[in-house]
Amino acid sequence: MSNPVVLIAEKLSPATVEALGPDFEIRSVDGTDRPALLEAVADADALLVRSATKVDAEVLGAANRLKVVARAGVGLDNVDVKTATSAGVMVVNAPTSNIVSVAELTIGQMLAVLRNIAAASASVAAGEWKRSAYQGVELFEKTVGIIGLGRIGALVAQRLAPFGVELIGYDPYITAARAQQLGVQTVSLEELLERADVITIHMPKTPETIGMIAAPQLAAMKETAIIVNAARGGLIDEADLAEALNTGSIAGAAIDVYTSEPPTESPLRTAKNIVLTPHLGGSTDDAQEKAGVSVARSVRLALAGELVPDAVNVAGGVIDPYVRPGIPLTEKLGQLFAGLADGPVTSLDVEVRGELVDYDVSSLKLAALKGLFTNIVSETVSYVNAPLLAEQRGVEVRLITETESAEYRNLITLRGALADGRQLSVSGTLTGTKQIEKLVGINGYDVEVPIAEHHIVMLYADRPGIVAVYGREFGESGINIAGMQIARREAGGQALSVLTVDSPVPAEVIERVREAIDADAMVEVDITE
Repeated sequence: MSNPVVLIAEKLSPATVEALGPDFEIRSVDGTDRPALLEAVADADALLVRSATKVDAEVLGAANRLKVVARAGVGLDNVDVKTATSAGVMVVNAPTSNIVSVAELTIGQMLAVLRNIAAASASVAAGEWKRSAYQGVELFEKTVGIIGLGRIGALVAQRLAPFGVELIGYDPYITAARAQQLGVQTVSLEELLERADVITIHMPKTPETIGMIAAPQLAAMKETAIIVNAARGGLIDEADLAEALNTGSIAGAAIDVYTSEPPTESPLRTAKNIVLTPHLGGSTDDAQEKAGVSVARSVRLALAGELVPDAVNVAGGVIDPYVRPGIPLTEKLGQLFAGLADGPVTSLDVEVRGELVDYDVSSLKLAALKGLFTNIVSETVSYVNAPLLAEQRGVEVRLITETESAEYRNLITLRGALADGRQLSVSGTLTGTKQIEKLVGINGYDVEVPIAEHHIVMLYADRPGIVAVYGREFGESGINIAGMQIARREAGGQALSVLTVDSPVPAEVIERVREAIDADAMVEVDITE
Protein backbone atom coordinates (compact mmCIF):
# COMPACT_ATOMS: atom_id res chain seq x y z
CA MET A 1 0.00 0.00 0.00
CA SER A 2 1.38 3.41 -0.97
CA ASN A 3 1.99 6.11 1.61
CA PRO A 4 -0.62 8.88 2.04
CA VAL A 5 0.06 11.93 -0.14
CA VAL A 6 0.66 15.26 1.58
CA LEU A 7 0.48 18.19 -0.83
CA ILE A 8 2.33 21.36 0.23
CA ALA A 9 0.97 24.35 -1.69
CA GLU A 10 3.18 27.10 -0.27
CA LYS A 11 6.69 27.52 1.08
CA LEU A 12 6.93 26.07 4.57
CA SER A 13 9.89 25.71 6.90
CA PRO A 14 12.14 22.62 6.71
CA ALA A 15 11.02 21.88 10.26
CA THR A 16 7.47 21.39 8.95
CA VAL A 17 8.54 18.64 6.56
CA GLU A 18 10.69 17.10 9.27
CA ALA A 19 7.71 17.08 11.66
CA LEU A 20 5.63 15.20 9.09
CA GLY A 21 8.12 12.37 9.21
CA PRO A 22 8.93 9.62 6.71
CA ASP A 23 5.49 8.00 6.50
CA PHE A 24 4.11 10.22 3.75
CA GLU A 25 4.73 11.00 0.11
CA ILE A 26 5.45 14.75 0.09
CA ARG A 27 4.53 16.67 -3.05
CA SER A 28 4.69 20.39 -3.78
CA VAL A 29 2.63 22.71 -5.96
CA ASP A 30 2.27 26.46 -6.39
CA GLY A 31 -1.08 27.08 -4.71
CA THR A 32 -1.58 30.30 -6.64
CA ASP A 33 -1.39 28.38 -9.95
CA ARG A 34 -5.04 27.37 -10.07
CA PRO A 35 -4.94 24.68 -12.79
CA ALA A 36 -1.86 23.08 -11.22
CA LEU A 37 -3.48 23.08 -7.77
CA LEU A 38 -6.71 21.49 -9.05
CA GLU A 39 -4.74 18.75 -10.80
CA ALA A 40 -2.40 18.09 -7.88
CA VAL A 41 -5.09 17.96 -5.18
CA ALA A 42 -7.04 15.23 -6.98
CA ASP A 43 -5.17 12.38 -5.26
CA ALA A 44 -3.92 14.19 -2.14
CA ASP A 45 -4.83 12.96 1.32
CA ALA A 46 -3.75 16.19 3.03
CA LEU A 47 -3.26 19.77 1.82
CA LEU A 48 -0.97 22.22 3.63
CA VAL A 49 -1.34 25.95 2.87
CA ARG A 50 -0.57 29.34 4.32
CA SER A 51 -2.52 32.46 3.29
CA ALA A 52 -2.05 32.70 -0.49
CA THR A 53 -3.80 29.46 -1.52
CA LYS A 54 -7.57 29.70 -1.79
CA VAL A 55 -9.17 26.43 -0.66
CA ASP A 56 -12.74 26.90 -1.87
CA ALA A 57 -15.55 24.64 -3.09
CA GLU A 58 -13.83 24.14 -6.45
CA VAL A 59 -10.63 22.85 -4.85
CA LEU A 60 -12.51 20.68 -2.38
CA GLY A 61 -14.65 19.32 -5.21
CA ALA A 62 -11.55 18.36 -7.18
CA ALA A 63 -10.09 16.42 -4.23
CA ASN A 64 -11.10 12.77 -4.36
CA ARG A 65 -9.19 11.54 -1.30
CA LEU A 66 -8.71 14.66 0.81
CA LYS A 67 -9.08 14.11 4.53
CA VAL A 68 -7.53 17.23 6.03
CA VAL A 69 -6.69 20.82 5.07
CA ALA A 70 -4.04 22.40 7.29
CA ARG A 71 -3.50 26.16 7.42
CA ALA A 72 -0.04 26.96 8.79
CA GLY A 73 -1.22 30.05 10.65
CA VAL A 74 -4.07 31.41 12.69
CA GLY A 75 -6.65 32.84 10.28
CA LEU A 76 -8.87 30.75 8.02
CA ASP A 77 -10.13 33.41 5.62
CA ASN A 78 -8.78 31.48 2.63
CA VAL A 79 -10.40 28.16 3.59
CA ASP A 80 -14.10 27.40 3.02
CA VAL A 81 -14.64 25.66 6.35
CA LYS A 82 -18.36 25.12 5.82
CA THR A 83 -17.90 23.32 2.49
CA ALA A 84 -15.02 21.31 3.92
CA THR A 85 -17.20 20.19 6.81
CA SER A 86 -19.99 19.14 4.43
CA ALA A 87 -17.43 17.15 2.44
CA GLY A 88 -16.12 15.46 5.59
CA VAL A 89 -12.75 17.18 5.30
CA MET A 90 -11.14 18.22 8.55
CA VAL A 91 -9.70 21.74 8.77
CA VAL A 92 -6.88 22.46 11.19
CA ASN A 93 -4.80 25.53 11.95
CA ALA A 94 -2.22 26.68 14.48
CA PRO A 95 -4.24 28.86 16.88
CA THR A 96 -1.46 29.83 19.24
CA SER A 97 1.50 29.98 16.88
CA ASN A 98 1.63 33.76 16.47
CA ILE A 99 0.29 35.17 19.72
CA VAL A 100 3.70 36.18 21.06
CA SER A 101 4.60 37.78 17.72
CA VAL A 102 1.39 39.82 17.71
CA ALA A 103 1.90 40.94 21.30
CA GLU A 104 5.45 42.03 20.58
CA LEU A 105 4.41 43.91 17.44
CA THR A 106 1.78 45.73 19.49
CA ILE A 107 4.42 46.97 21.92
CA GLY A 108 6.62 47.98 19.01
CA GLN A 109 3.79 49.92 17.38
CA MET A 110 3.12 51.82 20.61
CA LEU A 111 6.75 52.88 20.89
CA ALA A 112 6.98 53.68 17.18
CA VAL A 113 4.09 56.15 17.45
CA LEU A 114 5.09 57.65 20.79
CA ARG A 115 8.69 58.21 19.62
CA ASN A 116 7.95 59.09 15.95
CA ILE A 117 10.33 56.33 14.85
CA ALA A 118 9.02 55.81 11.31
CA ALA A 119 8.85 59.50 10.41
CA ALA A 120 12.24 60.23 11.98
CA SER A 121 13.83 57.33 10.09
CA ALA A 122 12.42 58.56 6.79
CA SER A 123 13.69 62.07 7.56
CA VAL A 124 17.26 60.93 8.23
CA ALA A 125 17.20 58.72 5.13
CA ALA A 126 16.24 61.83 3.14
CA GLY A 127 19.35 63.63 4.40
CA GLU A 128 17.59 65.72 7.07
CA TRP A 129 18.50 66.23 10.72
CA LYS A 130 15.39 67.53 12.53
CA ARG A 131 15.73 66.37 16.11
CA SER A 132 13.25 68.88 17.52
CA ALA A 133 10.62 67.98 14.94
CA TYR A 134 10.38 64.44 16.26
CA GLN A 135 10.28 64.96 19.99
CA GLY A 136 8.36 62.08 21.49
CA VAL A 137 6.55 60.95 24.61
CA GLU A 138 7.55 58.35 27.21
CA LEU A 139 5.41 55.30 27.90
CA PHE A 140 6.48 55.40 31.56
CA GLU A 141 3.64 56.31 33.99
CA LYS A 142 1.06 56.52 31.19
CA THR A 143 -2.34 54.86 31.35
CA VAL A 144 -2.68 52.06 28.81
CA GLY A 145 -6.16 50.79 27.95
CA ILE A 146 -6.44 47.23 26.61
CA ILE A 147 -9.70 46.44 24.83
CA GLY A 148 -10.00 42.65 24.96
CA LEU A 149 -8.14 40.61 27.56
CA GLY A 150 -7.91 37.26 25.81
CA ARG A 151 -4.61 35.47 25.27
CA ILE A 152 -3.00 38.22 23.19
CA GLY A 153 -4.40 41.01 25.33
CA ALA A 154 -3.05 39.22 28.40
CA LEU A 155 0.40 38.87 26.81
CA VAL A 156 0.38 42.59 26.00
CA ALA A 157 -0.53 43.38 29.62
CA GLN A 158 2.32 41.20 30.90
CA ARG A 159 4.82 42.88 28.60
CA LEU A 160 3.64 46.37 29.47
CA ALA A 161 3.92 45.92 33.25
CA PRO A 162 7.72 46.49 33.39
CA PHE A 163 7.26 49.84 31.61
CA GLY A 164 5.73 51.25 34.76
CA VAL A 165 2.32 51.98 33.26
CA GLU A 166 -1.17 51.92 34.74
CA LEU A 167 -3.17 49.16 33.06
CA ILE A 168 -6.91 49.44 32.57
CA GLY A 169 -8.98 47.09 30.46
CA TYR A 170 -12.38 46.49 28.94
CA ASP A 171 -13.62 42.96 28.32
CA PRO A 172 -17.26 42.13 29.06
CA TYR A 173 -16.44 38.44 29.48
CA ILE A 174 -13.49 38.52 31.87
CA THR A 175 -13.88 37.83 35.57
CA ALA A 176 -12.56 40.22 38.20
CA ALA A 177 -10.20 37.51 39.48
CA ARG A 178 -8.59 37.03 36.07
CA ALA A 179 -8.20 40.79 35.54
CA GLN A 180 -6.60 41.13 38.97
CA GLN A 181 -4.20 38.31 38.10
CA LEU A 182 -3.15 40.30 35.02
CA GLY A 183 -2.72 43.48 37.03
CA VAL A 184 -5.47 45.19 35.04
CA GLN A 185 -8.26 47.35 36.46
CA THR A 186 -11.45 46.60 34.54
CA VAL A 187 -13.54 49.59 33.49
CA SER A 188 -16.31 50.35 31.05
CA LEU A 189 -15.38 51.07 27.45
CA GLU A 190 -16.46 54.67 27.96
CA GLU A 191 -14.15 55.11 30.95
CA LEU A 192 -11.25 53.45 29.17
CA LEU A 193 -11.56 55.80 26.20
CA GLU A 194 -11.64 58.84 28.47
CA ARG A 195 -8.73 57.83 30.71
CA ALA A 196 -6.21 56.06 28.49
CA ASP A 197 -3.14 57.69 26.98
CA VAL A 198 -2.53 54.62 24.82
CA ILE A 199 -5.28 52.25 23.61
CA THR A 200 -4.74 48.85 22.02
CA ILE A 201 -7.50 46.59 20.66
CA HIS A 202 -7.53 42.79 20.90
CA MET A 203 -11.16 41.85 20.21
CA PRO A 204 -12.63 39.23 17.85
CA LYS A 205 -14.29 40.42 14.67
CA THR A 206 -18.03 39.87 15.10
CA PRO A 207 -21.13 41.82 14.00
CA GLU A 208 -21.05 43.51 17.42
CA THR A 209 -17.40 44.58 17.27
CA ILE A 210 -17.14 45.78 13.66
CA GLY A 211 -16.77 49.56 13.83
CA MET A 212 -16.73 49.50 17.63
CA ILE A 213 -14.28 52.41 17.53
CA ALA A 214 -15.83 55.09 15.33
CA ALA A 215 -16.32 58.87 15.46
CA PRO A 216 -18.11 58.98 18.88
CA GLN A 217 -15.48 56.81 20.55
CA LEU A 218 -12.57 58.69 18.96
CA ALA A 219 -14.12 61.97 20.10
CA ALA A 220 -14.18 60.65 23.68
CA MET A 221 -10.41 60.04 23.68
CA LYS A 222 -7.80 62.53 24.87
CA GLU A 223 -6.26 64.77 22.21
CA THR A 224 -2.88 63.40 23.31
CA ALA A 225 -3.95 59.74 23.06
CA ILE A 226 -2.83 57.16 20.50
CA ILE A 227 -4.56 53.99 19.35
CA VAL A 228 -3.14 50.68 18.07
CA ASN A 229 -4.89 47.88 16.18
CA ALA A 230 -3.01 44.66 15.40
CA ALA A 231 -6.09 42.46 15.93
CA ARG A 232 -8.67 42.52 13.13
CA GLY A 233 -9.41 44.91 10.30
CA GLY A 234 -12.70 46.75 10.65
CA LEU A 235 -12.74 47.10 14.44
CA ILE A 236 -11.85 50.77 13.90
CA ASP A 237 -13.77 52.80 11.32
CA GLU A 238 -10.95 53.80 8.98
CA ALA A 239 -12.59 56.96 7.62
CA ASP A 240 -13.40 58.20 11.13
CA LEU A 241 -9.86 57.43 12.33
CA ALA A 242 -8.33 59.31 9.40
CA GLU A 243 -10.54 62.30 10.18
CA ALA A 244 -9.59 62.24 13.87
CA LEU A 245 -5.89 62.13 12.99
CA ASN A 246 -6.07 64.86 10.34
CA THR A 247 -8.00 67.23 12.61
CA GLY A 248 -5.82 66.56 15.66
CA SER A 249 -8.68 65.04 17.64
CA ILE A 250 -6.20 62.32 18.70
CA ALA A 251 -2.41 62.35 18.57
CA GLY A 252 -1.53 59.23 16.61
CA ALA A 253 -2.27 55.65 15.56
CA ALA A 254 -0.59 52.43 14.46
CA ILE A 255 -2.50 50.01 12.26
CA ASP A 256 -1.47 46.54 11.10
CA VAL A 257 -4.86 45.22 9.88
CA TYR A 258 -7.37 46.73 7.50
CA THR A 259 -10.97 46.44 6.34
CA SER A 260 -9.67 45.46 2.91
CA GLU A 261 -6.17 44.14 2.36
CA PRO A 262 -4.08 45.49 0.77
CA PRO A 263 -5.60 48.86 1.80
CA THR A 264 -5.20 50.54 -1.57
CA GLU A 265 -8.29 52.70 -1.13
CA SER A 266 -8.02 53.30 2.63
CA PRO A 267 -8.03 56.93 3.80
CA LEU A 268 -5.45 55.90 6.40
CA ARG A 269 -2.74 55.91 3.73
CA THR A 270 -2.72 59.72 3.71
CA ALA A 271 -3.60 60.35 7.36
CA LYS A 272 -1.29 62.29 9.66
CA ASN A 273 0.73 60.79 12.52
CA ILE A 274 0.11 57.17 11.68
CA VAL A 275 2.32 54.07 11.41
CA LEU A 276 1.05 51.55 8.85
CA THR A 277 2.36 47.99 8.56
CA PRO A 278 1.25 45.28 6.08
CA HIS A 279 -0.39 42.81 8.46
CA LEU A 280 2.86 41.76 10.11
CA GLY A 281 1.35 40.43 13.35
CA GLY A 282 2.35 36.81 12.82
CA SER A 283 5.11 37.49 10.30
CA THR A 284 8.12 36.27 12.22
CA ASP A 285 10.34 33.29 11.47
CA ASP A 286 9.51 31.96 14.91
CA ALA A 287 5.73 32.13 14.42
CA GLN A 288 5.88 30.59 10.96
CA GLU A 289 8.00 27.68 12.19
CA LYS A 290 5.69 27.09 15.16
CA ALA A 291 2.69 27.15 12.82
CA GLY A 292 4.23 24.71 10.35
CA VAL A 293 5.32 22.22 13.00
CA SER A 294 1.94 22.46 14.74
CA VAL A 295 -0.14 21.69 11.64
CA ALA A 296 2.28 18.95 10.57
CA ARG A 297 1.58 17.19 13.84
CA SER A 298 -2.17 17.67 13.31
CA VAL A 299 -1.92 16.16 9.83
CA ARG A 300 -0.15 13.13 11.23
CA LEU A 301 -2.94 12.66 13.79
CA ALA A 302 -5.70 13.17 11.22
CA LEU A 303 -4.28 10.68 8.73
CA ALA A 304 -3.74 8.17 11.54
CA GLY A 305 -7.41 8.46 12.50
CA GLU A 306 -6.71 9.93 15.93
CA LEU A 307 -8.20 12.85 17.85
CA VAL A 308 -6.99 16.17 16.44
CA PRO A 309 -7.09 18.86 19.13
CA ASP A 310 -6.53 21.77 16.71
CA ALA A 311 -9.38 20.82 14.36
CA VAL A 312 -11.69 23.80 13.89
CA ASN A 313 -14.64 22.02 12.32
CA VAL A 314 -14.67 18.39 13.55
CA ALA A 315 -12.85 16.76 16.41
CA GLY A 316 -12.13 13.74 14.27
CA GLY A 317 -10.28 10.59 15.11
CA VAL A 318 -11.31 8.26 17.88
CA ILE A 319 -14.71 9.87 18.54
CA ASP A 320 -17.49 7.37 18.03
CA PRO A 321 -19.67 8.06 14.95
CA TYR A 322 -22.73 8.08 17.23
CA VAL A 323 -21.25 10.93 19.27
CA ARG A 324 -19.87 12.95 16.38
CA PRO A 325 -23.15 14.68 15.30
CA GLY A 326 -23.44 16.03 18.83
CA ILE A 327 -20.21 18.01 18.48
CA PRO A 328 -21.50 20.82 16.21
CA LEU A 329 -24.76 20.91 18.20
CA THR A 330 -22.87 21.35 21.47
CA GLU A 331 -20.64 24.05 19.95
CA LYS A 332 -23.74 26.00 18.91
CA LEU A 333 -25.26 25.56 22.37
CA GLY A 334 -22.03 27.06 23.72
CA GLN A 335 -22.45 30.07 21.44
CA LEU A 336 -26.09 30.45 22.52
CA PHE A 337 -25.06 30.24 26.16
CA ALA A 338 -22.41 32.95 25.70
CA GLY A 339 -24.82 35.20 23.80
CA LEU A 340 -27.53 34.91 26.43
CA ALA A 341 -25.02 35.34 29.26
CA ASP A 342 -23.69 38.63 27.84
CA GLY A 343 -21.06 38.73 30.58
CA PRO A 344 -18.46 36.66 32.46
CA VAL A 345 -19.24 33.00 33.14
CA THR A 346 -17.89 31.49 36.37
CA SER A 347 -18.99 27.87 36.00
CA LEU A 348 -20.31 25.58 33.29
CA ASP A 349 -21.79 22.10 33.58
CA VAL A 350 -22.08 20.09 30.37
CA GLU A 351 -24.90 17.62 31.03
CA VAL A 352 -25.36 14.72 28.62
CA ARG A 353 -28.43 12.51 28.98
CA GLY A 354 -29.69 9.47 27.09
CA GLU A 355 -28.09 6.84 24.88
CA LEU A 356 -25.02 9.00 24.24
CA VAL A 357 -23.66 8.26 27.69
CA ASP A 358 -22.90 4.69 26.62
CA TYR A 359 -20.01 6.22 24.65
CA ASP A 360 -17.04 8.47 25.46
CA VAL A 361 -18.60 11.97 25.38
CA SER A 362 -15.60 13.91 26.70
CA SER A 363 -15.37 15.61 23.30
CA LEU A 364 -18.73 17.28 23.99
CA LYS A 365 -17.19 19.09 26.95
CA LEU A 366 -14.50 20.44 24.62
CA ALA A 367 -17.13 21.37 22.03
CA ALA A 368 -19.14 23.31 24.62
CA LEU A 369 -16.07 25.32 25.64
CA LYS A 370 -15.12 25.92 22.01
CA GLY A 371 -18.59 27.32 21.35
CA LEU A 372 -18.58 29.36 24.55
CA PHE A 373 -15.42 31.25 23.57
CA THR A 374 -15.82 31.38 19.77
CA ASN A 375 -17.26 34.92 19.65
CA ILE A 376 -15.65 36.15 22.86
CA VAL A 377 -11.90 35.98 22.25
CA SER A 378 -9.85 37.36 19.37
CA GLU A 379 -7.88 34.20 18.59
CA THR A 380 -9.22 31.10 16.86
CA VAL A 381 -10.67 28.71 19.44
CA SER A 382 -9.92 24.99 19.14
CA TYR A 383 -10.29 21.86 21.22
CA VAL A 384 -6.77 22.30 22.55
CA ASN A 385 -6.95 25.92 23.71
CA ALA A 386 -10.60 26.04 24.86
CA PRO A 387 -9.87 24.39 28.26
CA LEU A 388 -6.92 26.76 28.72
CA LEU A 389 -9.16 29.75 27.97
CA ALA A 390 -11.62 28.48 30.58
CA GLU A 391 -8.84 28.08 33.13
CA GLN A 392 -7.43 31.53 32.43
CA ARG A 393 -10.85 33.12 32.81
CA GLY A 394 -11.71 31.28 36.00
CA VAL A 395 -14.49 29.13 34.52
CA GLU A 396 -15.03 25.87 36.43
CA VAL A 397 -16.16 23.15 34.02
CA ARG A 398 -17.73 19.76 34.70
CA LEU A 399 -19.02 16.96 32.47
CA ILE A 400 -22.12 15.27 33.90
CA THR A 401 -23.71 12.15 32.37
CA GLU A 402 -27.10 10.62 33.13
CA THR A 403 -28.71 7.67 31.36
CA GLU A 404 -32.26 8.94 31.86
CA SER A 405 -33.72 11.42 29.34
CA ALA A 406 -37.43 11.88 29.83
CA GLU A 407 -38.53 13.45 26.52
CA TYR A 408 -35.67 12.99 24.10
CA ARG A 409 -33.52 10.10 23.00
CA ASN A 410 -30.50 12.29 23.78
CA LEU A 411 -30.36 15.68 25.47
CA ILE A 412 -27.40 18.03 25.92
CA THR A 413 -27.72 20.84 28.44
CA LEU A 414 -25.25 23.59 29.29
CA ARG A 415 -25.95 24.91 32.76
CA GLY A 416 -23.85 27.54 34.49
CA ALA A 417 -23.43 30.50 36.80
CA LEU A 418 -22.60 34.04 35.77
CA ALA A 419 -20.45 36.55 37.61
CA ASP A 420 -23.49 38.71 38.39
CA GLY A 421 -25.18 35.82 40.23
CA ARG A 422 -27.58 34.74 37.51
CA GLN A 423 -28.06 31.10 36.56
CA LEU A 424 -28.45 30.13 32.90
CA SER A 425 -29.20 26.94 30.99
CA VAL A 426 -29.70 26.01 27.35
CA SER A 427 -30.64 22.56 26.04
CA GLY A 428 -30.49 20.98 22.60
CA THR A 429 -31.03 17.72 20.80
CA LEU A 430 -30.84 16.11 17.36
CA THR A 431 -34.12 14.99 15.81
CA GLY A 432 -35.22 12.89 12.86
CA THR A 433 -33.28 10.94 10.27
CA LYS A 434 -31.56 14.15 9.16
CA GLN A 435 -30.34 14.80 12.72
CA ILE A 436 -31.69 18.37 12.78
CA GLU A 437 -30.10 20.49 15.50
CA LYS A 438 -32.78 21.94 17.76
CA LEU A 439 -32.83 24.25 20.74
CA VAL A 440 -35.30 22.66 23.17
CA GLY A 441 -34.89 24.61 26.40
CA ILE A 442 -33.80 27.94 27.87
CA ASN A 443 -33.78 28.43 31.63
CA GLY A 444 -36.50 25.83 32.13
CA TYR A 445 -38.76 27.13 29.35
CA ASP A 446 -39.60 24.36 26.85
CA VAL A 447 -39.14 25.30 23.20
CA GLU A 448 -38.34 23.38 20.02
CA VAL A 449 -36.61 25.63 17.49
CA PRO A 450 -34.19 24.52 14.75
CA ILE A 451 -30.89 26.25 15.43
CA ALA A 452 -30.19 28.88 12.76
CA GLU A 453 -27.72 31.68 12.12
CA HIS A 454 -29.66 34.48 13.82
CA HIS A 455 -31.97 34.22 16.85
CA ILE A 456 -33.65 36.77 19.09
CA VAL A 457 -34.63 35.73 22.61
CA MET A 458 -37.12 37.82 24.57
CA LEU A 459 -38.48 37.55 28.12
CA TYR A 460 -41.54 39.64 29.01
CA ALA A 461 -44.80 39.68 30.96
CA ASP A 462 -47.36 37.47 29.20
CA ARG A 463 -50.25 39.60 27.95
CA PRO A 464 -52.35 39.99 24.77
CA GLY A 465 -51.01 41.85 21.74
CA ILE A 466 -47.27 41.46 22.32
CA VAL A 467 -46.63 39.38 19.19
CA ALA A 468 -48.38 42.00 17.06
CA VAL A 469 -46.24 44.76 18.56
CA TYR A 470 -42.85 43.19 17.97
CA GLY A 471 -43.95 41.75 14.62
CA ARG A 472 -44.83 45.26 13.45
CA GLU A 473 -41.62 46.79 14.79
CA PHE A 474 -39.41 44.20 13.11
CA GLY A 475 -41.39 44.43 9.87
CA GLU A 476 -41.04 48.19 9.70
CA SER A 477 -37.29 47.76 10.20
CA GLY A 478 -37.02 45.30 7.31
CA ILE A 479 -36.32 42.29 9.56
CA ASN A 480 -38.01 39.11 8.34
CA ILE A 481 -39.09 36.64 11.02
CA ALA A 482 -38.53 33.15 9.63
CA GLY A 483 -39.74 31.27 12.70
CA MET A 484 -41.11 31.87 16.18
CA GLN A 485 -42.01 29.97 19.31
CA ILE A 486 -43.43 31.21 22.59
CA ALA A 487 -43.12 29.35 25.88
CA ARG A 488 -44.59 30.08 29.30
CA ARG A 489 -45.00 28.30 32.58
CA GLU A 490 -48.39 29.78 33.43
CA ALA A 491 -50.92 32.19 31.92
CA GLY A 492 -50.22 35.77 32.90
CA GLY A 493 -46.70 34.97 34.06
CA GLN A 494 -43.52 35.49 32.15
CA ALA A 495 -43.29 34.43 28.52
CA LEU A 496 -40.17 33.59 26.56
CA SER A 497 -40.12 34.09 22.79
CA VAL A 498 -37.45 32.68 20.50
CA LEU A 499 -37.43 34.17 17.01
CA THR A 500 -35.43 33.03 14.00
CA VAL A 501 -34.64 35.97 11.71
CA ASP A 502 -33.04 36.10 8.28
CA SER A 503 -30.44 38.77 9.01
CA PRO A 504 -28.59 40.44 11.88
CA VAL A 505 -30.66 43.00 13.77
CA PRO A 506 -29.15 46.44 14.47
CA ALA A 507 -28.73 47.26 18.17
CA GLU A 508 -31.03 50.28 17.89
CA VAL A 509 -33.83 48.06 16.56
CA ILE A 510 -33.37 45.61 19.44
CA GLU A 511 -33.59 48.48 21.92
CA ARG A 512 -36.67 49.98 20.26
CA VAL A 513 -38.50 46.63 20.32
CA ARG A 514 -37.45 46.01 23.91
CA GLU A 515 -38.97 49.34 24.96
CA ALA A 516 -42.11 48.77 22.88
CA ILE A 517 -42.96 45.51 24.64
CA ASP A 518 -41.35 46.45 27.98
CA ALA A 519 -39.23 43.30 27.87
CA ASP A 520 -37.36 42.20 30.97
CA ALA A 521 -34.59 40.84 28.72
CA MET A 522 -33.94 40.82 25.01
CA VAL A 523 -30.83 39.69 23.15
CA GLU A 524 -29.80 38.71 19.65
CA VAL A 525 -27.54 35.65 19.35
CA ASP A 526 -25.62 35.03 16.14
CA ILE A 527 -24.31 31.53 15.48
CA THR A 528 -21.00 31.14 13.66
CA GLU A 529 -20.61 27.98 11.57
